Amino acid sequence: MRERIFNNKWLLAAVLVLLAILPFVGTSQFLMLMLIQVFILAVYGMSYDLLLGYTGIVSFGHAIFFGTGAYSVGILLTKMENPNLLFVAFLIAIVFSAVVALLLGVLSLRVKDVYFSMITLAFAELFFIVAEKWSSLTGGNDGIPYIRVPELFRERVSLYFIALGFLVVMFLFLRRVVDSPLGRVLQAIRENERRAESLGYNVLQYKLVSIVISGMVAAMAGGMWAVLQRYVSTTVFSLDQTISALLMTIIGGVGTLTGAILGAGVITFANEWLSSLASVHPIFERWLIFFGIIYIVIVMYFPKGIIGTIRDKWARSSERGKRDAAQTDQRGKSVL
Repeated sequence: MRERIFNNKWLLAAVLVLLAILPFVGTSQFLMLMLIQVFILAVYGMSYDLLLGYTGIVSFGHAIFFGTGAYSVGILLTKMENPNLLFVAFLIAIVFSAVVALLLGVLSLRVKDVYFSMITLAFAELFFIVAEKWSSLTGGNDGIPYIRVPELFRERVSLYFIALGFLVVMFLFLRRVVDSPLGRVLQAIRENERRAESLGYNVLQYKLVSIVISGMVAAMAGGMWAVLQRYVSTTVFSLDQTISALLMTIIGGVGTLTGAILGAGVITFANEWLSSLASVHPIFERWLIFFGIIYIVIVMYFPKGIIGTIRDKWARSSERGKRDAAQTDQRGKSVL
């Protein structure tokens, strides 16, 4: 079922206009930085939602693609004498991540459910170890500091609009994918893989396409993250990075895309707010516990994510209204 109120073009356009004028209404530099992070992480979350929400694939190694994009862009910008060749660095990162995704899919998609998840987790740990030990290229534990970026990406306002444009383009691209015949087959595989296979669809090939597209989008988000931070470390390959994508998707709403955007905002601002409270009172020093409590509350009261739950309630309310109208009309006819 397509998103209803949250897929309304006018609502999305209004939100986009609001975000576009935000830098011109006295917004602080800190808030702009937070929003840039949200825009980039939202793309990362949407790439994971394509796997989990639309294909039914649970991966514990999605950080592979985010980290691949971040390190590819970071290494290439460091090695290149001209940082204005950023587009070339991104192109190479996308191609490399597509190859990695294809190899990972071929090697792991033949197994299902928890076994696939464990294999992806093992691959993620492998990439983490390689990034840590291959210090001559990746910088090891020290990472890659002082990444040179074009002048346009150093100014906060211009980077804000670049990140916002990046989010809009990726959202429209992924929306086109999930609304296409390919997307409908992926959703059929999610609902009933055996039935899709019995109808003649090559499930493995469709899953490979899904993981390649998801990996390329995640790599672009990782590349943008490297440009924003101007620093890359092995944490981009950590399990925490994959868990972040999982949380963004679940909190916002699995299979909604817009849910990943909302989830990225909730996680980013909740982390910042709770961590800042640690300097106010000692009880907040273990702020991750409070974040866990917030997550539990969201899952309890929004079992399908914030957007997914509200969307379902909106649909049930609309159906109830139609039934009541039909019953009223039927009673009127009976009286006549």
